[in-house]
Amino acid sequence: MKRFAAFAGALSAAVSLGLLGACTGTEAAAPETASEPAGQPVAAPDPAPAPAPEPEPVVYQNTRFSYSGELTQGGFIRGTVPDGTQSATLGEQELAVAEDGSFFAAFDRDSPANLALTATIDNGQVVQETLAVSPREWNIQRVNIARRPGGASEAFMKRRRPELDAIWDARQMRTGSTGWQQDFIWPVTGRISGLFGRQRIYRGEPGSYHSGIDIAPGNGVPFVAPADGVVVLARSGFSLEGGLIIIDHGAGLNSAFLHASRITVEEGESVRQGEHIGNVGSSGRATGPHLHWSLKWNAARLDPLLFAGPMD
Repeated sequence: MKRFAAFAGALSAAVSLGLLGACTGTEAAAPETASEPAGQPVAAPDPAPAPAPEPEPVVYQNTRFSYSGELTQGGFIRGTVPDGTQSATLGEQELAVAEDGSFFAAFDRDSPANLALTATIDNGQVVQETLAVSPREWNIQRVNIARRPGGASEAFMKRRRPELDAIWDARQMRTGSTGWQQDFIWPVTGRISGLFGRQRIYRGEPGSYHSGIDIAPGNGVPFVAPADGVVVLARSGFSLEGGLIIIDHGAGLNSAFLHASRITVEEGESVRQGEHIGNVGSSGRATGPHLHWSLKWNAARLDPLLFAGPMD
């Protein structure tokens, strides 16, 4: 009996330690582990992704403005912006930059002596250059009389307001013309009867200055487009301008031709440099037959003489 009791105790201890299977005759269950099926290699874990390479910094060759022209009041420049330019300005005026980086900019008759030419580059850099705009001696007449009081009558302004609206709307049109890239020619040759910028001062009070140049070749003489463009206004009957043609040369630059006796183009028509667009007359408020040619770049008034050069 003592020998049997000792055997039974040993058997019970072995079961509790997991050394023998249960009394059903099966083997003790092995602990569950994650493993590949027998005979299959164990897959290595995916390597950590390599860090993305730093982008190479953009290196531009052309890092400055390039330009030439007439850096004076009423003048202009043409040039190219630095590589990578996203936007550019002259003073507060945004420039229209062509796909090849070329641009046009100009200086009002009363431009300040210094203007900033600024480009913002796509890498965040800002390129700025200060332009020195030379002043000009304008033909100023000081008269010892007072300006006519009262201004325009309401009856006149009732007619005038729609005309001013039509002129304003025409000058806001952007046609994509590239005539601004050309060297301008004279629309007609003849005696110059009025220069750009002349002005009267009435007892210290300035009157409006002459906004263009007057050419008097004779009544009915044909005149032509000074550069390529698109006709944005071509109408007769304006109270002051008479027969009026406005051509958009692109980049914010446009020409206006006043007092025409005949208009030979239509609104929306593309014209080429040297193409006949009208005939000289004295329509509107004019003291005699002449062509008044004026140029504007956005809000700036420019001197046509600086565009066309000396008249042959």
